[in-house]
Amino acid sequence: MEEKNEKWKVISSEYLHNEPWLTVRKDHVILPNGNHIPAYYILEYPEWVNVIAITREGHFVFIRQYRHGIQEVSYELCAGVCEKEDASPLISAQRELLEETGYGNGTWKEYMVLSPNPSTHTNLTHCFIATDVERLSDQHLEATEDLSVHLLTLQQVKDLLQGDAIKQALMAAPLWKYIAENKLF
Repeated sequence: MEEKNEKWKVISSEYLHNEPWLTVRKDHVILPNGNHIPAYYILEYPEWVNVIAITREGHFVFIRQYRHGIQEVSYELCAGVCEKEDASPLISAQRELLEETGYGNGTWKEYMVLSPNPSTHTNLTHCFIATDVERLSDQHLEATEDLSVHLLTLQQVKDLLQGDAIKQALMAAPLWKYIAENKLF
């Protein structure tokens, strides 16, 4: 079976909105079959990170915060944006975990890389696992952050996943992968 997956040709691009948290671009593109899409909208974001952080005692470090988009308070993994001054996504993830939860150290590895939405988003999310983390300090929250830290057991994490209580897909995916790879059903 022959597969043709050619890139689209961009005829023009126009920025409609350019702010730190939302950059919207309108592209005029031509598909490989010659069809035109005169207004294809792209959202440009910096790279994102999230962390499955597990303490030496086997507890999962979660945060709980209000999310205005869905108007719910939810449990989430520690997550954030890769800042320009961070040397790598790993540094960003370590910084975010310490700032949001006060936890750090441990053994770190990149676990998976996901696209929030490959049809309209330009960025990737780098998911990390940090094991044997320990509490190093208090939280160092930004003025716009209002979140609490929770140490959850594996069973509590599984219950949240099975009850669809973890709404953020970029967090649910690495958690389900972790449970599947470790045969923790």
